[in-house]
Amino acid sequence: MSLRLPYFATAALSGALFGAGLYVSQMVDPLKVLRFLDFTAIPAGGWDPSLAFVIVPAILVMFVALRIGKTRQAPLFDTSFHEPGQKQIDARLVGGAALFGIGWGMSGICPGPAISLIAFQPDGLWFFLVAMFVGSLAGGLLSPGGSQRRPEEAVA
Repeated sequence: MSLRLPYFATAALSGALFGAGLYVSQMVDPLKVLRFLDFTAIPAGGWDPSLAFVIVPAILVMFVALRIGKTRQAPLFDTSFHEPGQKQIDARLVGGAALFGIGWGMSGICPGPAISLIAFQPDGLWFFLVAMFVGSLAGGLLSPGGSQRRPEEAVA
């Protein structure tokens, strides 16, 4: 119980930092994302590689964080690390990634930036959010076994 406040404070600070990063990097701009994803525009000079400057540092930071985490027995504000039980690449993982990518490519909106975009309420955002939540719910219901971890298990 005593870990709840630091855990939630860290989550709030991390979320605020993540949201600020989405705005600074312009990942909340669907056209910017679509220009990054459009590799066919490379020959014409219309491809925008600038989001690679977001992705590459994010990968490096996560790589370092995982290496540090492996030296610890537990996170600072929880009793254990919560790692995924599924460690193999299978058809469900590939299919889910493909569906995610198709949705991202069609809209230019990723779920993290979509939540951040609520502050600006661009046209079509609420339709996207409802569809995203319905798709997430349907995916959980259609998956064998559903979700293995419930939100209330996140804090000991």
